Amino acid sequence: MRIDAAGKVGIGTTAPAYNLAVNGSIGCKELTVTTTGWADFVFKDNYKLPPLSEVETFISQNKHLPGIPTEEEVAKNGVKMGDMSTKLLQKVEELTLYMIELKKENEDLKARLSAIQHHLGGIN
Repeated sequence: MRIDAAGKVGIGTTAPAYNLAVNGSIGCKELTVTTTGWADFVFKDNYKLPPLSEVETFISQNKHLPGIPTEEEVAKNGVKMGDMSTKLLQKVEELTLYMIELKKENEDLKARLSAIQHHLGGIN
């Protein structure tokens, strides 16, 4: 273990790049990561949920989700867990909104099919 002149603590490293740098595994029962901002902006009225066709095109061209770092970026820079938690929550919230849209479409199609079946049944 090393504490440098700037007060940075290194465990398993002699040159800590962070206030606490651990070169190895960390075990804990709980970890609290604080972050500025959260993904609930997805539920605001002015949020523009991207059409699934745009998401599909982005994935096809870039091979990752919009707003999520690439494998190369993560390998090079690592992942800030607070930021990633927020981004992943955003994707879950967007998926929830897409599912709600699909459920509404499904219910509408069921009602239309029922009306068509009723109409056709009334003709016979």
